[in-house]
Amino acid sequence: MNSADLHTATGAYVLHALAPAEEAEFERHLAACEACAQEVEELAATTARLGLAVAAPVPDRMKEQVLQRIATVRQEPPRVSARGRVRSWTRSLPKLALAACLAAAVTSGALAVWQHRAAEDARSQARQAEQQAADLASVLAAPDAKVSVGELADGARGTVVVSRTQDRAAFIAAGLPELGDGKVYQLWFNDGDAMRPAGLFSGAGAERAVLLDGRIDGATGMGITVEPAGGSPEPTTEPVGLMDFPA
Repeated sequence: MNSADLHTATGAYVLHALAPAEEAEFERHLAACEACAQEVEELAATTARLGLAVAAPVPDRMKEQVLQRIATVRQEPPRVSARGRVRSWTRSLPKLALAACLAAAVTSGALAVWQHRAAEDARSQARQAEQQAADLASVLAAPDAKVSVGELADGARGTVVVSRTQDRAAFIAAGLPELGDGKVYQLWFNDGDAMRPAGLFSGAGAERAVLLDGRIDGATGMGITVEPAGGSPEPTTEPVGLMDFPA
């Protein structure tokens, strides 16, 4: 692999998708590349969370649905005499067994479908995370990448990396404070008279790098605000920081 390939192999390395020789080469590169080491650590944590998602418990309504299906199987009414009760119970056995089998089949089938969907969602999220990591690495390693560093609120600092040839920008933050429940950091492109949404940013504390969502498309800088979970179409609070893109 050449130098560019090494910087984009973080996702494949975390997923153990590299050939032995490539894996050894990447590990040598990893020992000397702080950015890739950080990216591998974050991707590994994401992969672990996705793995736990696949092993999630059975939905709460599963028991209720099974009991509803069992209740639809009509049973023989009890007889008055002991002999009659024995005969009634004996005749009910096949229906009870059928109900139990149907319930087991419904439960197993529903659980299998649910697990399959959960696994597909996890794989899709893993592929998206890997692609985002590759795009981020491509911007950070771009030959024309330019860097701008600035101070954010509460003593945090921000770094912007811009690649004009790729028309993309990355943001690296360090020291951002934790937010309360229902709040998230939101990134913005500064288009002069308007702020354009550029993705959500939940990382706080340690250094964290993200790729701004969308093309630079003439923006002169970026900002970061605190918004309600899910983000806002336009800023609703004073910016935590505003930074100009490097020329």
